Amino acid sequence: MIADLRALVEVESPSRDVAALARSAEVVAGVIESRLGGRAELVGSDGGPHVRWSGGGEPRVLVLGHHDTVFPLGTLERRPFTVEDGRATGPGVFDMLGGLVQAVHGLATLDDLTGVEILVSADEEVGSYHSRELIEERALACGAVLVPEGAADGGALKTGRKGAGAFRVTVTGRAAHAGLEPEAGVNALVEAAHQVRRIAALARPELGTTVTPTVAAAGTVENVVPAHASVTVDVRVESAAEKERVEAGFAALTPELDGAGLTVEGSVRRPPMPASASAQLFALARRLLPGVGGTEVGGGSDGNFTAALGVPTLDGLGAVGGGAHADHEYLLVDAMAERARLLAGLAEACRNGR
Repeated sequence: MIADLRALVEVESPSRDVAALARSAEVVAGVIESRLGGRAELVGSDGGPHVRWSGGGEPRVLVLGHHDTVFPLGTLERRPFTVEDGRATGPGVFDMLGGLVQAVHGLATLDDLTGVEILVSADEEVGSYHSRELIEERALACGAVLVPEGAADGGALKTGRKGAGAFRVTVTGRAAHAGLEPEAGVNALVEAAHQVRRIAALARPELGTTVTPTVAAAGTVENVVPAHASVTVDVRVESAAEKERVEAGFAALTPELDGAGLTVEGSVRRPPMPASASAQLFALARRLLPGVGGTEVGGGSDGNFTAALGVPTLDGLGAVGGGAHADHEYLLVDAMAERARLLAGLAEACRNGR
């Protein structure tokens, strides 16, 4: 597993870099074929190639992951793959290359892989715009989904996830000299500030809804009233009702300053993954690995899409570690075999209709 993990980390696979993702997909396919046999298909898309493998027969369970990472090319030179003091480090080890390796090696312990499918997408980190349709198609065909994303704190499985989305509010104003005649302008930055207060007020923490302005830009130079501004907002919700309320709130935004204009783009793209979607599979996981915990988390994954279809979905089956998307990302080596066996046991039960 360590050798295969090194191979995946060292190819580097930043989202949206189609050439890098093509190289990564080849390596992922090679690892799958070398451990499980058969042929892994590369499914082309504008976001990069997805990797699909089938054990044949009637589909019963989908192992769903992604091979894109958030780290730009060159990160490996600064943070090379390392195994030291029981920890593997390097870009993508926890989210989610370690989980992919564990899943493949776990499946390799099974005598019969009939009914098992693997789908590894190329664009999960940037919204799955080019893979969602394929993911939903295969999830419905298989009837159960296992997601080897990194585990929650303490190795807990992810039994529920918030819905997630992003919005961009663009403000248009009118430029003017900031010293000679500021009153002749329409200050897009001031308008954006008004909108940020309204946007932040859409949050309902008591309902699990967070609405967080995260990126803002405005202006050109210090002596010009800014004619343009933009605000990007991260949104997380626990229910479909909150998704609709927040989307309606963004749609209802109107300018406060005379002469200002607003454009709102975005949505809560990933629907919530309710705990009910994972209940049956989580109970099975606890029989296979007594004491394993479960928790609901704020981050989204492709499991949100499959759970929203009503397909039983269990997430967080991948690496035990932490630091996703950060320089201190790590994976606990000693937990790899146990998690590989857990996923294999779940896949076997799903394959056999249990």
